[in-house]
Amino acid sequence: MSTEYFRDISKIPYWPSAGAKDVLCFKHYNAGEVLHGRTMEDWLRFSVCYWHSFCGTGADPFGFPTLYRPWNEGGSAMETAKKRLHAAFEFFTKLGVKYYTFHDRDMAPEGSTLEESNCNLDEMTDLALVLQKQTGVKVLWVTCNLFAHPRYMNGASTNPDSHVLAYAGAQVKKGLDVAKKLGAENFVFWGGREGFLSIYNTDVAAELKHMANFFKMAVAYKEKIGLKCQFLIEPKPKEPCKHQYDYDAMSVIGFLKHYGLDQHFKLNIEPNHTTLAGHSYEHDIVMTSVFGMLGSVDSNTGSPDLGWDTDQFPMDIRNTTIVMKTVIEQGGLQPGGLNFDAKVRRESTDLEDLFIAHIAAMDAFARGLRNAVRIIEEGVIDGMLKERYLSFKEGIGQKVDEGKTSLEELEEFIKQNGEPKVTSGKQEKCESVFNHYL
Repeated sequence: MSTEYFRDISKIPYWPSAGAKDVLCFKHYNAGEVLHGRTMEDWLRFSVCYWHSFCGTGADPFGFPTLYRPWNEGGSAMETAKKRLHAAFEFFTKLGVKYYTFHDRDMAPEGSTLEESNCNLDEMTDLALVLQKQTGVKVLWVTCNLFAHPRYMNGASTNPDSHVLAYAGAQVKKGLDVAKKLGAENFVFWGGREGFLSIYNTDVAAELKHMANFFKMAVAYKEKIGLKCQFLIEPKPKEPCKHQYDYDAMSVIGFLKHYGLDQHFKLNIEPNHTTLAGHSYEHDIVMTSVFGMLGSVDSNTGSPDLGWDTDQFPMDIRNTTIVMKTVIEQGGLQPGGLNFDAKVRRESTDLEDLFIAHIAAMDAFARGLRNAVRIIEEGVIDGMLKERYLSFKEGIGQKVDEGKTSLEELEEFIKQNGEPKVTSGKQEKCESVFNHYL
């Protein structure tokens, strides 16, 4: 690389005895350490997102940019894009992560025509491929930006104008080609404009059908070109739409099953989106895992007291522990991972803040992983759960569990056994035991 953008920062070391003020080191994340049969690196599969970390400016609806990055200064759009890519790979290698994620329009500037946009993307992904081979860093997932350009103001696959839908299809076709070229392990669909602001001008049934058909076209093209990656849909209830069709995990799972797409897709869960939907942090992660649909996690958090997506770095050890317990119990996230779809605050303007934020979040998940392993291996909470549901291991309960009984038989059981006794749920005891491991 011709320019070193983070020249004052060396490769981040593992230093477990570091003090409180030592922030440019890992105190808990030890990539090669084996826990519960795998290395921490394999369990956590950390990824850095391109858009927030290297394209973000700190601007918000009430203020001008505050983050002035050297790679974003001067030169043409393509020259800037190349500097940005070099800066990103320097960051990846110094941080020690193996994956990154990007939108097509993060990587390369949009041109005045589709052909020009594709040409820009070809040139930038040629460079990305070179840098990937040099560093060993890989693409966790690619996605297409089908929400920022004015053409998509009324949606992409749900747009009332078929011309716009066709443009989105052409853009996704190129995105899938790029995913294959760069060896992406996943491809994400996020429908920021797939929804409505007013029900009065919206044919919901038509839009849902068109979106399903759009996904079916993507599946067909993926199979045609031999792309070996996992398709993911990322739920979000609102923002920018008043109501998005991919509202939460259960909405997406229901949609996929209704249209016969559930064998082709899993979900990419972003907990900040989950809390925007009115659920607890872990809700959608747990629900998708129960249905075998958890494919990847956009690891961030929000401020529940605010009504918008703040994309903060995850620092809460309780949250990371529950997430990692779920991940371990389903056997891992591969080919997905933990992608930091998070941004430093607009007040955190130093280049080192970008490292500090990622390091702290990686350590938070490393602590969560250690806690989850202890919870699972000691088996106390699992034992309490088994005891609570013990009545389903024999007799009428076992018949219910196996689907081998009827309402008539249940009625007869009550006639013979009478009123069930009240049994404590021991909620506070469970919470106390969980807190023991934090």
